[in-house]
Amino acid sequence: MFESLSEKLDTAFKNIKGQGRITELNIASTVKDIRRALVDADVNYKIAKEITDAIKNKAAGEKVINAISPGQLMVKIVKDELAEIMGGEESSIDLSGSPAVILVAGLQGSGKTTFSGKLANYLKNKKGKSPLLVAGDVYRPAAIEQLKILGEQIGVEVYNEPENKDVVAIAQNAIKEAKTKNKNVVIIDTAGRLAIDEQMMTEVANVKSAVSPKEILFVVDSMTGQDAVNTAAAFNERLDYSGVVLTKLDGDTRGGAAISIKYTVNKPIKFVSSGEKLDTLEIFYPERMAQRILGMGDIVSLVEKAQEQFDEEQAARLEKKIRKNQFDFEDFKTQLQQIKKMGNLKDLMGMIPGVGKQIKDVDINDDAFKGIEAMINSMTLEERRNPDLINPSRKQRIAKGSGKDIAELNQFIKQFDQMKNMMKMMNKMPMGKLTGMGRK
Repeated sequence: MFESLSEKLDTAFKNIKGQGRITELNIASTVKDIRRALVDADVNYKIAKEITDAIKNKAAGEKVINAISPGQLMVKIVKDELAEIMGGEESSIDLSGSPAVILVAGLQGSGKTTFSGKLANYLKNKKGKSPLLVAGDVYRPAAIEQLKILGEQIGVEVYNEPENKDVVAIAQNAIKEAKTKNKNVVIIDTAGRLAIDEQMMTEVANVKSAVSPKEILFVVDSMTGQDAVNTAAAFNERLDYSGVVLTKLDGDTRGGAAISIKYTVNKPIKFVSSGEKLDTLEIFYPERMAQRILGMGDIVSLVEKAQEQFDEEQAARLEKKIRKNQFDFEDFKTQLQQIKKMGNLKDLMGMIPGVGKQIKDVDINDDAFKGIEAMINSMTLEERRNPDLINPSRKQRIAKGSGKDIAELNQFIKQFDQMKNMMKMMNKMPMGKLTGMGRK
């Protein structure tokens, strides 16, 4: 995410990091490099200039010039300014109403339908809501079918009227249906076009007038850069929407849309989405995004993702097994499955401070665990629970069953044993030392 922008900003900071103090001369040079990096990332020049002018004014302050670590202070100034330009604070979604109506709008291909499914999944699993999806794109039959498939995958009902082309009537009927079936959120997926046109705008505006949605979310493909900002402005003129959703953040995103949209339309970015998996929807936190752009990681989001997958009872059971040195292949497989649920591996590793830059050129396959899982699955339950049983003849069977050779299996078992030995050593440390590590 934002790899190109991150790299160019890092280059801009390199010169000043080597300086003992910040001077007007090296401030000017660094700010010029930052402005160039933002413009290259498809940020509008006017916005890039305003950001860098603010950075320059703050960096020219006496406290910054005389700072012991001017390079680090400069990075903090840029982070604060980026966070502010992207909205400052996160913006929550309004779910008041009975039912709460959410209207989803945007151009064709922006990811509206997939987002509608992801939002329903998010509200159902994380907010305890009972959503109803509404197929309001009556011009593209594939959109209705796609929404039905998404609904089946997440266990959410989809309201549709295949023969009806009146979107306003469909939306009104869907709300009546929601009240009858005690659905407390209605998500209306609307039609899009390849470009802005009057018919599309009028249709969405008419739906808005008819159902008075609590939220109107404008979905935009973040890969389109400055074009996304122009489209956002045009939609806002007609709809006065309440928030923006950035999709396809896993693609070749230069970052211009995220940085420019809030400035241009003065509407918050509420969600960011990446990939096709239905659990890859995140609340947009401006400060965390600024940290990611600057390669500072995002440890808070990483911990939150982990907490969603690891329940306390399971963690307590696992801790007991580790303390008794009973951690086995069955436990290891469970941990792998939970890590996979957290999302894209490269994105997860990029949230760890200092790691993002190290792995930017490394191709990390999301199927990296498949070979390990195949070896564990080829073991009997008894072997998984008691690894000491695995002798040479059993290894032959496990290797053959997993499609691996003996050398790969031996390497995996060796690494597993090393991990267990490390856990054993940690168990010998007093709890005070374990819990107090890193404290002064």
